[in-house]
Amino acid sequence: MTTAAELQAVVSVPARFRGPEGSANGGWVAATVAEALTAAGHTSPVEVTLHAPTPLDTELRLEQHENAVTLSQGGTVLVEAIPVAEDLTVPGFVPFNEAARAEEGFAGLADHPFPGCFACGLRDPGDGLRIFPGPVAGTDLYAAGWRVPITVTDADGMVPAPVLWAALDCVTGWTHFQPGEAALLGRLTAQVHRRVYPGGTYSVVGRATGREGRKLFSESAVYEADGTLVAAARATWIVTR
Repeated sequence: MTTAAELQAVVSVPARFRGPEGSANGGWVAATVAEALTAAGHTSPVEVTLHAPTPLDTELRLEQHENAVTLSQGGTVLVEAIPVAEDLTVPGFVPFNEAARAEEGFAGLADHPFPGCFACGLRDPGDGLRIFPGPVAGTDLYAAGWRVPITVTDADGMVPAPVLWAALDCVTGWTHFQPGEAALLGRLTAQVHRRVYPGGTYSVVGRATGREGRKLFSESAVYEADGTLVAAARATWIVTR
């Protein structure tokens, strides 16, 4: 039996929070949809499926149903979020200084499929997050040192969840990308344990967990300087070229 949506709202994604040119960063929009579930009291990980790219600066309909939240445009579902009862595995901790050194190997410095991306793009400091994950020598990990800019806080001075999910998002793709290859985020399952603070320093770590045809699987985590887990995610990417 279909019930009426418990919540309906009109939202839009500002152009600042883009991923591929012309559409939203996957982690940012995933968190925007997932927040409606966490606001309703769900504390388990949230699985968000991105059915199609989310346009920027466009009125979209956010609807909360019995056990899901959807974001749609003109009747077409773009994004869907559901709670899941499972634990997320995480890549190992990389100390901040080591994570920062790994940035020297960031492949996007030479060949970036989405140079304007809010999270990993080559944006001006303070405009984007400038998270540049590179390989950690002697491991199967990719990492970056994240210096949280004060320009990503909300009106209350807090770093909102979509910014943290964006940090979790892009590193999962860079664990896989080959030269000349591009992919789009298809699904992101994440759980936030602690908040991040403007001006703080964190380690963003990712690890590839498998590949199946055009599907790329990986996991990521954000850690505090002492190794405390802040947030974790599991991602599926779809290769587009």
